[in-house]
Formats: sequence, structure tokens, C-alpha cells
Amino acid sequence: MSAGERTLTWRPPASWGTGRPDLGLLAPHRRGPGDPTYRIEGPVDGGVHWRGLRTPEGPATLALRVTGDAVQASAWGAGADWALGSVPGLFGADDDPSGFEPPEGLLEHPGFRDALRRGGVPRLGRTGLVMEAMLPSILEQKVTGQEAFGGFREVVRRFGEQAPGPGAERRLWIQPDAATLSSIPSWEWLRMHVDPARSRAVVTAARVAASLERTVGLPATPEGRGEVERRLTSLPGIGEWTAAEVRQRAHGDADAVSFGDYHVCKDVGWGLTGRPWDDEEMRAYLAPCRPHRQRLVLLVYRAFGHRPRHGPRMAPRTHLPTRSWV
Repeated sequence: MSAGERTLTWRPPASWGTGRPDLGLLAPHRRGPGDPTYRIEGPVDGGVHWRGLRTPEGPATLALRVTGDAVQASAWGAGADWALGSVPGLFGADDDPSGFEPPEGLLEHPGFRDALRRGGVPRLGRTGLVMEAMLPSILEQKVTGQEAFGGFREVVRRFGEQAPGPGAERRLWIQPDAATLSSIPSWEWLRMHVDPARSRAVVTAARVAASLERTVGLPATPEGRGEVERRLTSLPGIGEWTAAEVRQRAHGDADAVSFGDYHVCKDVGWGLTGRPWDDEEMRAYLAPCRPHRQRLVLLVYRAFGHRPRHGPRMAPRTHLPTRSWV
């Protein structure tokens, strides 16, 4: 054990019947392959996942690995104990998949049945950190992944801080705190290739960050979920898509679907019918699955994957200051 290290071993309850904990539940928290707050040593499904966190108790480095049927976690920094306490939630301990029923006829599809057999009903993990999910979600609004991930790297490296303990040795970073985000001037955002609409949304959210963080304490009921969405979307620049992206990650909301996403409705439609859908078709199909709509989306992706992509990739916009994202 290294200096200042805290450790935890956590096993999913036997009642889950899933065996080995799923490191794939951590995937949504990695914002692109160059995310400076996330490092993977070794294979994605069997290596060590390193995260730089800004917890309510201070900065932390969190390292996660799966050994047999257990998650082995280590943490350093002022927020180490909080980070370790969040580990069960990251692996779905706060999620309740009971009552989930796939739409009629879907279980007759062999690919879907096999997806259920292989992994069971998906669980959603939660971080309990709203601004951690909010910043990159806003930066991903209506731009290419190249722009979004590049802008996020710039913001973190210019205004964040290095993670404590062995995180620093791995060049692991922590997102800026809310006070820092709210004080970044407009011209600095432009230098980081973030347009005024997105930067204003980030600054607005940062100024009420304490209130946003309190939404993780709302009950996981239809009323509680609705209140979380209402509070998030009451902010200028935060719409249904951004709120869903935050709710999935910070709250582990199994009913939060990313309506408005360029790919999700097309992928779901292609997987289920062989042709891309629009948002309204997907919304109508998923409606009977409340409060498990996102759970079904995850199962569809597990069963059928992404639709084939054809044609050139979208090019980054050129009306902002020049920046290389390589």
C-alpha cells in the first residue's frame, strides 16, 4: 500500500446473478480516448481504470480493477474516502432493474435473447457528481466528437489540476471546480474552441453548481426523476439531451434517454427494424417501458451494436479560432 492510499474490496450481491462485475459500466465516464481525467492500464475489460475526481470532500485519484468476482479499489487524496464510498454506485448498486419487461415480441429475437443471457438486465452506474457530467455534456452539444473531446481536454489541462498520489505520475487530471469555470472569460473559451452558446451554458451551470449537486439526493421515483429533469432544463442552454446525458451518469437514471442525439435513434431503429428511426419513432416505441427506457436502449446496443456508418465524417467547424485536435 502506497502512502496515503485507502482501499476497498466490493462484491455485487449474489442475488444479482451476474458473476464478474462489469467494467463496461465505467465506459460512459470516459469522454473520448484522450480524456485527461481517465486512464486505462492494460486491456479495457481487465486492466486498471484510473479516474481523477473532484469529490465533495476534495480531489481524489481512484483506481479500479476487477479480480474474480470483486472490485478492488484504491484511492488517494482528500476525497479518497468519498471516492471509495462511491464505488458500489459506480457498478449499479443504487439501480433497481426490477419490473423491467422488454416490449412484446422482442424476446423472440435470438440476438436479443442472447444479449439478455450473456449479461442479464443492464444496470446503470452513478457517480453522484453532477458538474463532472455537466461540463463535458455541454461541450458535446451539437458539435463533432473531435471538437467536443478536444475542447474538454483544453479546459481540463488549462484550468483543472493534477490528480493526487500516483495519479500525478500517470498525468491524470481533475476537472476545474465550479468557481473556476464560472470565472473563465469569454475570450479564453474561444481560444479553447468553445463557442459562446456552450460557454455561457457552462458558466450558468457552474454558478448554481451547489444546487445542481443536491439533485442526486432526490428519490428515484417518477416524481423525483421529473424534478431532476426540471431543475436541469430550467437552466439556459440545458435541453432534454444534455439533461439526459447528466442523469445517466451522475444519477444512474435508467429512464433517461438521449433524445436529440444524432446517432441513438438511428441505431435503435436499425437494430430493431433494419432501418434508422427518428426521435419520435423511438420515443413512441420506448414509451411503454417507463421507467426503464434507457435500460432497453442499452440492451438494444448490446444485442445489435451500432448501425453501419457510411460516408465521410463530419468536419469540425472553421469559424472559431484555429486549433489542432490531434
